[in-house]
Amino acid sequence: MKKSEIVLGVLRIPLDASAVFAALLLSYKLRALSIDLLPGVQVLDPPTTLPHPHLYLRFFAVPGVGIYLFLAAILGLYTLRVVTSAFREIGRIIIAATLWLVAVMVWYFLIRRELFYSRILLVHSLFLITLFVVLLREILLLIQRALLRSGVGVRAVLSVGAKGVTSYVPRMLEGDIRYRYLGHVGSISEVHHRAEGTALDIILHADPHPGSKETEELVEFCRSEHIGYACLPPVFADAPHHLTVEYLGLLPLLCYKPTPLDGWGRVWKRGSDVLLSALLLIVLFPFLALLSFLVVVDSGFPLFYVSRRIGADGRRSIPVLKFRTMVGDADRRKEELASLSHRRDGPLFKVSNDPRVTRVGWILRRWSLDEFPQLLNVLAGHLSLVGPRPHLSEEVKLYKPFERRVFAVWPGVTGLAQISGRSDLSFAEEVRLDLQYIENWSPLLDLWILWRTIWVVLGRKGAD
Repeated sequence: MKKSEIVLGVLRIPLDASAVFAALLLSYKLRALSIDLLPGVQVLDPPTTLPHPHLYLRFFAVPGVGIYLFLAAILGLYTLRVVTSAFREIGRIIIAATLWLVAVMVWYFLIRRELFYSRILLVHSLFLITLFVVLLREILLLIQRALLRSGVGVRAVLSVGAKGVTSYVPRMLEGDIRYRYLGHVGSISEVHHRAEGTALDIILHADPHPGSKETEELVEFCRSEHIGYACLPPVFADAPHHLTVEYLGLLPLLCYKPTPLDGWGRVWKRGSDVLLSALLLIVLFPFLALLSFLVVVDSGFPLFYVSRRIGADGRRSIPVLKFRTMVGDADRRKEELASLSHRRDGPLFKVSNDPRVTRVGWILRRWSLDEFPQLLNVLAGHLSLVGPRPHLSEEVKLYKPFERRVFAVWPGVTGLAQISGRSDLSFAEEVRLDLQYIENWSPLLDLWILWRTIWVVLGRKGAD
């Protein structure tokens, strides 16, 4: 590790302590003078319960600084080498300040069983701690970047391997001020030659082969010369952001996670699905009752068409509900219309101007109203509001192996593929978009897709 990284990393501790101490002092002064943070607004009464400044410093400010530093350390804010983005660091600072406030409230209200002497002082402290810590850390970050631009703390990287590295690697290294890319060499002998005249910090192995003589020799060279060794993953190189290192005892394991939709991500998605689907069913109940009446009047019962589709695991069949938009014997007539399908690029079956569709069915399909009953599927856990399109079992049987990756998550009522072209997309493009969604899922992406769905449906683009 570079000395500048150690110095700047350690320096964050006294800077944070100074920021928190200054914030607590200023909060006390603001309350003592009955000054609120809202400009031009005077809502505070003169203070009557504030302790003497000496007692405040001894029994609150100094312990408060220690509590914040402890919480910040637990949240990883004092790692010597910063690998998180500035936004994530600011988020952790906000969390640390909030936990500090919670700790103070627990101490006074639950342990000491007494009221804190000023609630507005705590509010000011929370705001000012966050502000001062972020400002001082940003100043430190600007200093670090200035040092890196002048060459201080920059890591020299040399890549080695018979195959070479993809253009992505040097492009990323050259675009990061923390690194200086020295180029690529093809053999260990060239590494020895370059190391004689240049101080190397990291050797990036492009094609490691565990057990091979070349790899063992390169690793041993890095160990003996105290040079950092890194290697590109021999598998899943197309999805490096899904690779994590876990430990089985002392044995490191390179693990592949097919989607961020795991752990708390899965909990969040299921919780939001239940909440939103239940809310929509309640709000839209009169409208859904009207659509049900129109379907029955037009073509009788049954009201719903139940289509058996393949669920999240790629094996289990799930019932997908729709308002019935076709005549009763639509499934039996499917083989007759197979030659009219305009989806020749994959296993999907789609017919333009399908003669099996009823009069009300045309309207429902045109505005995608027939899919509203799928909110019941979402509530039951068969579907998600957002996800890949659920497909029939006979279609899934024709999938290629890589196309089965779409079963990593719940199928959805809408999705990235649906808002990007609906029935106008080729099957290959639909799979590509579904996989892009699975590999880059986030709550914000779900919200964006739901928002875009409204406008796509109103535009009636690609509706069959």
